[in-house]
Amino acid sequence: MSHVKSNSDSSASFNQATIGGPTTAPSFVSDQPKDVSAEKCESAASGDQDSQDIAYPQPKWYESKSLEHKPVDGSFGWAVVASGCFMLMFSMGCVNSYGSYQTKYHIEQFPDEDMSTLSWIGTLQFAVMNLFGIPSGILCERFDSRLVTFVGGVIMGVALIIASFCDDAVWKLMITQGIMFAIGASLVFIPATSIPSQWFTSKRALAVGIVVAGSGIGGLWLTPATDSMIENLGTGWALRITGIIVIAVNSVSSLFMRNRLKVRGRDKIVDFSIFRDIRFLFIFAGGVCGTTAYFTPLFSLPSFAIQITGKSKSFSTNLITIINAASTVGRVATGQVAPLMGNINTLSVCTFIASLSILVLWLPFHATGTLIACAIVYGLFCGGFIGLLPVVMAELWGVHRIATIIGLLYIANFAGTMVGAPSSGAILDNVGHGTNFKPSIIFSGVFMMCAFVFFALLRVSTNPKPFTKV
Repeated sequence: MSHVKSNSDSSASFNQATIGGPTTAPSFVSDQPKDVSAEKCESAASGDQDSQDIAYPQPKWYESKSLEHKPVDGSFGWAVVASGCFMLMFSMGCVNSYGSYQTKYHIEQFPDEDMSTLSWIGTLQFAVMNLFGIPSGILCERFDSRLVTFVGGVIMGVALIIASFCDDAVWKLMITQGIMFAIGASLVFIPATSIPSQWFTSKRALAVGIVVAGSGIGGLWLTPATDSMIENLGTGWALRITGIIVIAVNSVSSLFMRNRLKVRGRDKIVDFSIFRDIRFLFIFAGGVCGTTAYFTPLFSLPSFAIQITGKSKSFSTNLITIINAASTVGRVATGQVAPLMGNINTLSVCTFIASLSILVLWLPFHATGTLIACAIVYGLFCGGFIGLLPVVMAELWGVHRIATIIGLLYIANFAGTMVGAPSSGAILDNVGHGTNFKPSIIFSGVFMMCAFVFFALLRVSTNPKPFTKV
């Protein structure tokens, strides 16, 4: 009897420590798996013969496996980080480089199609990738994450190769380069952003920051590389070469993308009880607002530089390069700062300064210097916004089910993507008549400020004491 009571007390203590609150937490949180190896050792120590005879079946080749014997903050964890960085470099890098294809499609292949129609290919890439986050998280929990990421890389590469032969209809590109690629990217993106948190404690923010910096690095070199391939070889061969490289690099990287913790099976495929936790609602609302605001500077700042300040096309392209470079630095730098300030504190500061860069540096000024300053400041701090969300999720709800929790969060990204960029473009066309960017700038800045408000509420609901590391 004392043995059973000890297990019960330790489980309650585990739940309370993980949540940072009382043990009467939502069922989603209390479904944390026990340390099986600890139970076995404790049973053996107590001399319980029946407990010693319990058989623990080995997982099948395709099932998720536990590597709890490997230390946290160890060398294998950095191998996981490196593989995740390469995965995001090509999954998000291809999404970021779609603008190169869109320009070529509009000029040569589909001159009669509106740019808004062609832009749906890129919109579908990011939106479907986020919408497919829940199934990706479930697959990552129930199957070997190496297998999930390998299949995702193959789907991405095959989608691009098939798209290279779809030069006669835009709807075919929407299905292949848009939806099919996005499904594969989601199978890569969710494990790559969630699994590294299992391998680190003190350096978790830095590890996740390096992983998500891969998307910025991909944007830095993959976009000009795509431009060069399109110019010299055409869109068909650019897609084929990129698809082959994606399959090759992702196949190698997937070998190291391994779960450290095995998640216990459950009856519910998706447990939505986490939505009863007010802290998750604040993160979800902040994610919707932040993603709604996120793309306006990326899409509109280059056009603003050309139309309003009279700058050249090369200057406008350099602004995007500056944002990508600053974002890469910001994602790594916030990983160093977050352990000192607290993850939620740092997330709140990043969204606040990102909103100020839009409303204070971009909105009232037309000078070259302020445009460059806006690109640098926005890139640095929006990078922190992207990189810290997975870290905050792991801190608040543990790492055992982080894949499905992040999958639920990326529904917010899907909503923000579907609302943000189209709404900003419609405001520019209908309110600003295509030349007045101020309404769309205000739209973006206000939504980013709303994201800050929700993250500030998250901070207060987590720990109301001021000047405390949270």
